[in-house]
Amino acid sequence: MSETTCRGRRRLLTAGCAALTAVVLTACGGDTGDRYDTGYISGDGVSTEIPPADRSGPLEFSGITYEGEEFAVAGHRGELLVVNVWYAACPPCRKEAPDLREISQEYAGQGVRFIGINLRDEAGPALAFEEGYGITYPSLPDLDAEIMFTLRGQVAPNAVPSTLVMDREGRVSARISGAIDPSTLRSMIDRVLAE
Repeated sequence: MSETTCRGRRRLLTAGCAALTAVVLTACGGDTGDRYDTGYISGDGVSTEIPPADRSGPLEFSGITYEGEEFAVAGHRGELLVVNVWYAACPPCRKEAPDLREISQEYAGQGVRFIGINLRDEAGPALAFEEGYGITYPSLPDLDAEIMFTLRGQVAPNAVPSTLVMDREGRVSARISGAIDPSTLRSMIDRVLAE
């Protein structure tokens, strides 16, 4: 085979590889949605309320908060529990944090407890987030997804943030997939308090 033929084949191969690379990059670059730019997939904002007769059995999960305190859902029977799934780098989590702080303080005297479930953060970033936003309720780290496994069917694993309202028996009575709307969450809590 002559050197001219080899050079021609190399050029053809190089041109083919360049064309293939351009096609692949174009295909990958076509989907530039927020989930790729920010590293999270947001919930869609859908809220659902479940009538008492249609609620499934009580949820059971427990863990150690970032402050080192034990927390178990079973220890809060008789109270309403609001569960918020979050992590510090999630933009809608930061957006809803001031509203969650305000609502948690507003309902604290009415037997409503809040607990966070953090999917990604070690103690440093999580506690810095809580301090920065004035969050006074605890959060449980769930880096190994054990709690999320317990919440399967109630919270989509990729919908962050998500919020559940659990009734006095520990059953899910309402859920919000995505950042909360404060008036919607208050209405959900009020309806369960009235049961």
